[in-house]
Amino acid sequence: MSEQDFMTELQQLGRAIRERRMDAGLSQEGLADACGLDRTYVGGVERGERNIGFKNLLRISRALHIEPSELLLGIATNNGEN
Repeated sequence: MSEQDFMTELQQLGRAIRERRMDAGLSQEGLADACGLDRTYVGGVERGERNIGFKNLLRISRALHIEPSELLLGIATNNGEN
């Protein structure tokens, strides 16, 4: 996979987090406070600029009261094909 492929998928994940955050009526700061992360980190994740770690994905999903897998729905990979 190229770096561009990863960037596209990080942006898709970020959009999913943003949509769920907005559905929950939270600001970036509110979500950050709820999961113990910095607001600038949450903003970077939502923009696809940050490579989110698994622990932080769990923190965010718990703060949004959803399963982590819900944030990954619809993110396609090329399954190792080059």
